[in-house]
Amino acid sequence: MPQLTASPFAQAPSRAVPRARLGSIDALRGLVMLLMLADHTREYFFLSAPVSDPMDLRAATPGLVAARLAAHLCAPVFIALAGVSAWLYGAVRPRAATARFLLERGLFLLLLELTLVSFAWSFSLAPTMIYLQVIWAIGWSMIALAGLLWLPRAALVAVAVALVAGHNLLDPVRLGAAHPFHPIWAMLHQRDLIALGGGVTARTSYPVLPWVGVIALGYAIGPWFRAAPERRRRALAVTGALLLLAFALLRVLNRYGEPVPWHPGATPLLTLLSLLNVTKYPPSLDFLLLTLGLGALLLAAFEERAPGWLAVLGGAPMFFYLLHLYALHLLSLAVGGRELPTIGQVWLLAAAVAPPLWWATRWFAGVKRRSASRWLRFF
Repeated sequence: MPQLTASPFAQAPSRAVPRARLGSIDALRGLVMLLMLADHTREYFFLSAPVSDPMDLRAATPGLVAARLAAHLCAPVFIALAGVSAWLYGAVRPRAATARFLLERGLFLLLLELTLVSFAWSFSLAPTMIYLQVIWAIGWSMIALAGLLWLPRAALVAVAVALVAGHNLLDPVRLGAAHPFHPIWAMLHQRDLIALGGGVTARTSYPVLPWVGVIALGYAIGPWFRAAPERRRRALAVTGALLLLAFALLRVLNRYGEPVPWHPGATPLLTLLSLLNVTKYPPSLDFLLLTLGLGALLLAAFEERAPGWLAVLGGAPMFFYLLHLYALHLLSLAVGGRELPTIGQVWLLAAAVAPPLWWATRWFAGVKRRSASRWLRFF
């Protein structure tokens, strides 16, 4: 088994790697799928009743803020793991085949966002508002990675770090709707509305520029997953600790890395929540340091022991994603849009919905493994 080199981003030897799925990656994917389920349950059954913004510390309860903070792990962890998986896919294939796979899958995800995902949220065949959300961001990130993987590894890492650590320098750049480059900039870095004509508007919920950096970082650490397991665990644990330390230092300084400054609260808890109240759209440097740091520590823990039942969800994450959106929307309609009174009840409802979704995903993962269809791999 090749050993981890001194540089975590060094090029791995060319010997083919086993194609078996890694339980730790699937288990971490499964965990963030469950956190996402709880967060979307909150959106359907809690958000509109008590507060308009679950991160508004002036109105939201600490429990609601904590629930939203937990959900912050989902997008960065999932996109970083997509980068790792892309490297593992390419480790036994020509680079051109990997680039083609990423391009095809990215285009497929863009189509999925505009069709099945959009319909799951609106249940309208002709919506007037189209939300370009996380699947959109993953799709464009994969398309970008299809080009970036041709760079020398050092150059790829430099681009990834520059996008993740430097994109907040672009925060002051704001283009008005009349500017000819406004639609492109809104998709890249400025969360905004884009008029598409005919009374249809697109909302760029997930500006993609920093997410390209995240998937590239995931791809860059792919060689770690050819190292001896104990070395990989150590690398992940050290990386996670360093990222969290960098988050703490930057956040306390309150100068760069987060557009929303923290303020001392009336209680230590409110001060802590203010420190943790970081920007997701687009993800600030502090947001990514915090979430990717925690993600690295969780992955290190799952390297030691990966819960098999969580890995089931990680084996077919796109299927679970689509299924849970339709299940929650249909359940909301079945109860007439009734709201739940507490965030605790929201988590209980998510826990009740999870088992049937788990069984369905387990079934589909088996179908996916047995099938020769190349398109089923995208789920």
